[in-house]
Amino acid sequence: MAVTSIHGMWSTRLAFILAASGSAVGLGNIWRFPYTAGEYGGGAFVLVYLLCVAAIGIPIMMAEIMLGRRGRQSPINTMRTLTSQEGRSKGWQLVGWMGIVTAFLILSFYSVIAGWGLAYIFRTATGVFNGIDGAAAGEVFSGLVGDAERLLAWHTIFMGMVILVVSRGVASGLEKAVRYLMPALFVLLVVMVIYAASTGDFAGAVDYLFAPDFEKFKGHAGEAILSAMGQAFFSLSLGMGAIMIYGSYLNRDASIARNSVIVASMDTLVALLAGLAIFPVVFANGLAPNSGPGLIFQTLPIAFGEMPGGQLFGALFFVLLTFAAWTSAISLLEPMVAWLVENLSFSRVRASVLAGVTVWLLGVACLLSLNEWSGFTIFGKGILDLFDFVTANILLPLGGILIAIFAGWKMARASSLDELRLGEGVAYRVWRVLIRYVAPTAVMVVMLNALGVLKLIGLE
Repeated sequence: MAVTSIHGMWSTRLAFILAASGSAVGLGNIWRFPYTAGEYGGGAFVLVYLLCVAAIGIPIMMAEIMLGRRGRQSPINTMRTLTSQEGRSKGWQLVGWMGIVTAFLILSFYSVIAGWGLAYIFRTATGVFNGIDGAAAGEVFSGLVGDAERLLAWHTIFMGMVILVVSRGVASGLEKAVRYLMPALFVLLVVMVIYAASTGDFAGAVDYLFAPDFEKFKGHAGEAILSAMGQAFFSLSLGMGAIMIYGSYLNRDASIARNSVIVASMDTLVALLAGLAIFPVVFANGLAPNSGPGLIFQTLPIAFGEMPGGQLFGALFFVLLTFAAWTSAISLLEPMVAWLVENLSFSRVRASVLAGVTVWLLGVACLLSLNEWSGFTIFGKGILDLFDFVTANILLPLGGILIAIFAGWKMARASSLDELRLGEGVAYRVWRVLIRYVAPTAVMVVMLNALGVLKLIGLE
């Protein structure tokens, strides 16, 4: 008899693909990937990124799904079960704990930033940005970030949306949400691309994203490759327990390898479509394409304020941004909710409220660090910046490395063969080489680079 999760199961393979893609597709896809690609040679960077996804992202995703499906529990209890089955040290349970802590910290500030997106839906729709310049757009953004009460309201609304979905369970909550949100996200993206193509500099955007500029790439090859490696890992929502818990709800007969490739492909497609939606608007208005987070909340609103139909399509863009954040956020709350249900016999609703309110409280500290507590720092960083630094540069890559090592070195070959169901052929052997050697080494290099160690020892 096949083992199933006590929390429920995805009804179809499509449901898992939509959920995992929703977890992977987030705020970073909408702004970071497109402008990073343009900065490092357009098509040249995209090609290197795709190679990194194949060599790093997909192998680790396969490993995380495999561990989740074999354990069929929350990440903590999954690792406890697997360490017992494989006869390994109980210390490997730390991987599960790290995943949940990482997800908690990320969701606390992610919710605050998603709240900005919610606020901007209404600001754009009501014409706040019509005819304003960069200084005025900056003042609107500064006014929002500096107002603790407004930030608290939007943060609370967004966390309420997340708790509502997760509290309804796998079938009625997570699956139903992604069945509507992910198709809606793709439709909105396509609508935005069509709008950008008809009103903006679409040829310039295509050239920026896809025309290989090997001279530009060659001039920053090491930096570009490290950036592509990091994007390939972080973009797929790895190392934070989300993919592991979603894997625990996956049917036994579903192909882990095939589903991982599809999810990675959808994640990349969204990132590229986002670039084609954003940059025609940016270039048509003579704005800077490499302004990072400011591109979304300060640069784009100016463009929408100047373009025909800008109020409507600007509002739709921020609806799109909110949907992307929402699908990611529910995957971040789910691991802790599953653990509370398993270990403390909480109901789904009670576990979701407890976990959600805890994250909400951490988020309050994050939003206050942007205004009322701006003078309070830890190691020179405000609370939000500190959470961002610790999760992105230490916890996430370390989690990915440990998952790769456990799946490749600590888990018996027979166990991974049984779960991946690839046979003893080339596909399994390639995966095993990548997960044992290539992926953990690459993620370690990314982590050392992010922490400044490579520069310190003169390897950058």
